[in-house]
Amino acid sequence: MSEETRNSVDGRAETVVQARNIGELHFHQDGDRRQGRSMPYQVPPHTVPFENRQAEQRCVERAVAEHTGGAGPLLVSLTGIGGIGKTALGYQLARRFADRFPDGVLHVDLDDLRRDGVVDVADAVGGMLTALGVAPEWLEHSAAGRSKQYWSHTRDKRLIVLIDNVRFGSEVRAFLPASGRSLVILASQAPLYDLDGTAAVEVAVGPLSLDDAVRLLGNIVEDPRLKAEPDAAVQLARGCEGLPAALQVAGQWVRKYRRRSLSRLVEELTAELYGKGIPMVEAVWDAAYEGLSPAAARLYRLLPQHPGPALGELPAAALLGVAPGPAADALEELEAAGLLEYRPDGYRMHGLLRGHAERRARQVDPDATAGAAARSSVVRWYRRQAARADLVAAGRRMTFAPIVEPVGPEVVDVDFPDAAAAYRWLESARLALFGCVRTAVGDGRHVDAWALCEPLWTHFLDHPHYADVIDAFRLGVAAADQSEFLPAMVRMRCQLARPLWEQGFHDEAAEHVDHALRASRLLDGVLGDRVQERKLQASAVEFSGLLKSSNGDFSGATSEFEASRAVHVEIGNEYGVLLQTYLLGRTALAGGDLGSAVRLLEESHRMARDQARGRMASRSGFELGRALRLSGRAEEAEVLVRAALDGARERRSGSDEVRVLEELAVLAEDRGDLAEAEQHRAASRLLRDGG
Repeated sequence: MSEETRNSVDGRAETVVQARNIGELHFHQDGDRRQGRSMPYQVPPHTVPFENRQAEQRCVERAVAEHTGGAGPLLVSLTGIGGIGKTALGYQLARRFADRFPDGVLHVDLDDLRRDGVVDVADAVGGMLTALGVAPEWLEHSAAGRSKQYWSHTRDKRLIVLIDNVRFGSEVRAFLPASGRSLVILASQAPLYDLDGTAAVEVAVGPLSLDDAVRLLGNIVEDPRLKAEPDAAVQLARGCEGLPAALQVAGQWVRKYRRRSLSRLVEELTAELYGKGIPMVEAVWDAAYEGLSPAAARLYRLLPQHPGPALGELPAAALLGVAPGPAADALEELEAAGLLEYRPDGYRMHGLLRGHAERRARQVDPDATAGAAARSSVVRWYRRQAARADLVAAGRRMTFAPIVEPVGPEVVDVDFPDAAAAYRWLESARLALFGCVRTAVGDGRHVDAWALCEPLWTHFLDHPHYADVIDAFRLGVAAADQSEFLPAMVRMRCQLARPLWEQGFHDEAAEHVDHALRASRLLDGVLGDRVQERKLQASAVEFSGLLKSSNGDFSGATSEFEASRAVHVEIGNEYGVLLQTYLLGRTALAGGDLGSAVRLLEESHRMARDQARGRMASRSGFELGRALRLSGRAEEAEVLVRAALDGARERRSGSDEVRVLEELAVLAEDRGDLAEAEQHRAASRLLRDGG
């Protein structure tokens, strides 16, 4: 069932702000609210050695100095092969020019948001809004709506926007700030020939010169042998072909074998690499791999099986089937060897290194049996954790997949001490969870696929990442069909329908709801629990009502909610009766039937209090207050609305608090207290703007 599962904005919201997950958030306002706050700054500390690129930096310096800001933001495109150091240069430029762009530095990696070559624009723009202080519940649903929010929040700002892993110029348009005084730095492996805008500067990032490569190697590892054997140092740097990523690994190689002469190291490394006829960069990675312990080498080979872009020690332990300690040691060893990069969201493997790991895996496991087993293990681990998080966050609700057993005797679960922690984990792991759905379908593990969608529904209700959700739920529908489990077929179609109609795909949503309704009539005896079957049937009818309501068919929605309520009355499901009564009252209010709205909302408000359903008591009281105000009973309305404000603040529900404050402003205006009305609206704006 769906209890108020759609974010909505009532009244006249001047700015609606919502966000995603781009690191640490610092929110800012104009005027007095700016005091004591810092602007978003998404550039990591300068801990990785950086060498030269003076010519490239001078080119950008000239462009920044000459840019007038009339035609739009200045676009600087850094192009070069993977591992050449584009991101490091982008960070360096952002640090260098940060004082000239005091409104902050934003960073987004498009590869984190790319599926089948296409970037989820709505999600990516939502991430940019996150860093600008937009609260999650205030994100617009559509990409176009979020773009308008982004333009509103970047107008007249002096920002630096760093966009990593751009493949096409057309991908950039949605992320350009609406200010000619901003700087946009793009990192791409190839020139962006379709990049729009006259204020665009392309900077080719090529291999480091030999001198720069030697200096960078010296900065990476402080070792007296580099000065004692300068020719060998030059030879080692030359072998890395000016690729900073390769130089990082070479530095780790030098650091590891401290008792060998540098000449010997270079000779051994050269014989190893060139003897196999492998390009030098690949050979450097091979050499680093050969120096790993067995556990770290095994993890390296299995890392490409992980379904998300970043991982920590617990999913690594699931890949290996070991306790967290050995997994953490293996991750640290891979990082020390230069084969993994650590970021705040976890360890990441460069795309080129992922390919290298896959090649090494094929050498050890030509039949890919070890890889398949690890992939199955990590998918089931994520399924178990997501189901556990769902249970803690949402409580017991209508689900059909059991929580699977632990994947191994030593593999441990994530600790969820409270609902907030569970919600945070679902958001932080969402890319891996969506990847698990795709992996499970690809491996023919259909039950795992639709079972993963059940907790993703709970996550969706608070974090509507529409492109990912629609993709996952479509796969979930197909997986439920393949598993031939009728309850999952009904449930998945209902859950897919909602993001579809919220994105404007009403016809497709209607097809799924209709299919779910027809399938739900065949449930008799499937579950062996008639009450549960009837509850699912009522849920399908409820979704039909929600779809009709979204289309403005309030009469049709009312009929569906009444039918669903009748089922809940029949099976004795008190909460179901409460929810449908609430939906009926809200629908009557939307349709202008104030008498019915007041009656139904009074009934649902009473039931919510009797059942100790705090959130529903608060929300039904708020809607009842609106209905009473419109009926001319303002004094009664204000008591309910103020109680709803207390409830929203107790639950820390920013979206509900804003709606209540706007309603209180209207009540104050109606009784002529314009000063109080402005106080409420100011508080509402502060919340919407991330205050």
